[in-house]
Amino acid sequence: MTQSHPRISKAVIPAAGLGTRFLPATKATPKEMLPVVDKPAIQYVVEEAVSAGLDDVLMVTGRNKRPLEDHFDRNYELESALQKKGDASRLAKVQESSDLATMHYVRQGDPKGLGHAVLCAAPHVGHEPFAVLLGDDLIDPRDPLLKRMVEVQEQHGGSVIALMEVAPEQIHLYGCAAVDPTGDGDVVKVHDLVEKPAAADAPSNYAIIGRYVLDPHIFDILRKTEPGRGGEIQLTDALQQLAADEKVGGPVHGVVFKGRRYDTGDRGDYLRAIVRLACEREDLGPDFRTWLRSYVAEEM
Repeated sequence: MTQSHPRISKAVIPAAGLGTRFLPATKATPKEMLPVVDKPAIQYVVEEAVSAGLDDVLMVTGRNKRPLEDHFDRNYELESALQKKGDASRLAKVQESSDLATMHYVRQGDPKGLGHAVLCAAPHVGHEPFAVLLGDDLIDPRDPLLKRMVEVQEQHGGSVIALMEVAPEQIHLYGCAAVDPTGDGDVVKVHDLVEKPAAADAPSNYAIIGRYVLDPHIFDILRKTEPGRGGEIQLTDALQQLAADEKVGGPVHGVVFKGRRYDTGDRGDYLRAIVRLACEREDLGPDFRTWLRSYVAEEM
């Protein structure tokens, strides 16, 4: 008989990073507000949380991140101007972001890594399981990864991480999981985790991507976790402790993702994400694909 576990309703989005790879654009603009076609990257992430049933969203921010709060707030002057123009389409787009979810904010005063950012969410989350979504990974809404992860957590308890197979020469860029198969084809049992290992030391080619569903016991472990790789408190190190002893906070499972993921973490992948998403838009795609074919033909 399948065991039932508490329903997840809260999502945490760490957004305190400085975005140094995108300077000078991020000198005064948070990297999360950089547009992916015509929406800031952070809105895609909030929309994903909401589509998975998580409408209570806590954003962990830092200095110079006020535009994030403004984006998800009402802008009465702009709305009034659009109403007077009779521009119902743009008015709906403006109002959409402020109506998406119940938004909360907390500042990560001292950026000590992802694990520390997650720990900042403890007072808001309390003793409930919760999701963590990183803004660098945009997951196509046609591939509901987070919803599947929530289902797995509700079935098994504990924590669930998103995994994706990568080439061995890329594994040093990610946290890496050692896994065992389960009865579900897309679900594995995680028994060890390593943060950014060398290819020769990696236990597999299963890389952790930026989606987590976590048991609240993770907070107790993070409070005691010493800085690891890069001098930061690593979430992977805390999860490794959970995986090693499931009596603490339940087992750790992984959902192996084979869908569409748009990596906006560096400039090249950010540009590729924009092109891919623009090509797939009904309103932009046909003309844009025609131009793109012509451009590539000319350049070749």
